[in-house]
Amino acid sequence: MAGHSHWAQIKRKKAAQDAKRGQLFTKLAREIIIAVRTGGGGDPDLNPRLRSAIQAARAANMPKDNIERAIKKALGLEEGTNYEEISFEGYGPGGVAILVNTITDNRKRTVSEVRHLFSKYGGNLAEPGAVSWIFEQKGLIVVPKRDEEKILEIAIENGAEDTKEYESEIEIITSPSDFETIKFSLEKAGIEILSAKVTMVPKNLVPVHEENTAQSLLKLMEALEDLDDVQQVYANFDIPEKIMDSLSK
Repeated sequence: MAGHSHWAQIKRKKAAQDAKRGQLFTKLAREIIIAVRTGGGGDPDLNPRLRSAIQAARAANMPKDNIERAIKKALGLEEGTNYEEISFEGYGPGGVAILVNTITDNRKRTVSEVRHLFSKYGGNLAEPGAVSWIFEQKGLIVVPKRDEEKILEIAIENGAEDTKEYESEIEIITSPSDFETIKFSLEKAGIEILSAKVTMVPKNLVPVHEENTAQSLLKLMEALEDLDDVQQVYANFDIPEKIMDSLSK
């Protein structure tokens, strides 16, 4: 998972850049709108998906007015766009499984753009259900690798399913139901949270040892994530740290 962890670090840096461009705020607003419309209304205390969406928006320093405006649009209190969710499943270079979640106001455009990128970078779309079984929903909390014993003790005591230690970070994997409890316990103990979200975690990984294959795969991942309609991209690759270092320079 070393390469996968490195990819997560790159994505966090990219998210900060996207926030400056406003692209991230657009995606976060769409998630809030869908969360309200499909998750049970505009009260985050009664709507877990909305609560997570608002937490993600706040973590990205999205202005409070933007958050409130997105909720009002979803409730029909302000004029808004009709969005729908579409998921795509496919395979990237090296046989890596890829799951793409989108929120769009134009299904035809989104399908065309996603299909084009898979084809351009040596991948292909698959039938629904072909790769989604590889991923399961988990809470993922990333903290700096400091006070390891304290962090692991808090995680274990509050029901964490697994922890993974890397050179500078610790990943804590939780069930979706225990995610907020563990996150709150870490924050209460003064532990810095680098990122925290309920996400899709692969059950198994596909090793990618060829640099050209890894390069094409990462270009596909980046291109998909740069699409305005794409919310999340999940993959089960395992690229050696040496190759990740080489490609990220």
